[in-house]
Amino acid sequence: MSVPRHVAIIMDGNGRWAAVRGMARIKGHKAGVQAVERILDEASALGIPHLSLYAFSTENWKRPALEVAALMALLRMYLRMFVQKLQKRQIRFHHLGDLSGMPEGIQRDVKELERLTAHHTGMTFHLAVNYGSRSELVHAARACVLDGLKPQEITEQAIQDRLWTKGVPDVDLLIRTSGEHRISNFLLWQCAYAEFFMTDTLWPDFGPEALRAALEDFSSRERRFGGL
Repeated sequence: MSVPRHVAIIMDGNGRWAAVRGMARIKGHKAGVQAVERILDEASALGIPHLSLYAFSTENWKRPALEVAALMALLRMYLRMFVQKLQKRQIRFHHLGDLSGMPEGIQRDVKELERLTAHHTGMTFHLAVNYGSRSELVHAARACVLDGLKPQEITEQAIQDRLWTKGVPDVDLLIRTSGEHRISNFLLWQCAYAEFFMTDTLWPDFGPEALRAALEDFSSRERRFGGL
């Protein structure tokens, strides 16, 4: 089984997982965080260098205010709880998205978690919160202008160097759970040649075996990147 350099996962289905069990949606989100912990452990053990998880998009602010508030509280609680796990596994934490659009408390917690794990030498865990790929591309384009680049100097590399994923390899494998078949404004630039793996499994039920199944499927594919 070949190990991709960069695996990205669109975590979907928390609400449906809770609904079929007659639970409140927040219970599904809590179960989803437990799935994150399992996948972090498995991805790290498998030697995957980069793991990106899509937790909260720029569009998710449209959800009911009560649910958004509960998600932010849950995020802050688990950002603090993740410290010990990341230290044990030597996992480096990196936030993807517009941090300035987040509550101040979460901004502080994210920066602190990045600081505490900056020296770690294991897998890098990229958590996308308040992330939208179109916003990221606009940010990169504006950075090119602010940096005084001439039109002929705006190359693919120039843009890539101004993305929130600067220095991170492109996505090799994109996984989406819960039976949906769309990319939902996630890592559009970085997924240019990614292999897609869609599964009907709801995110809280996605565990190590499901991840290994996706990697086995990835290993069976021939990647030509536009060549023969």
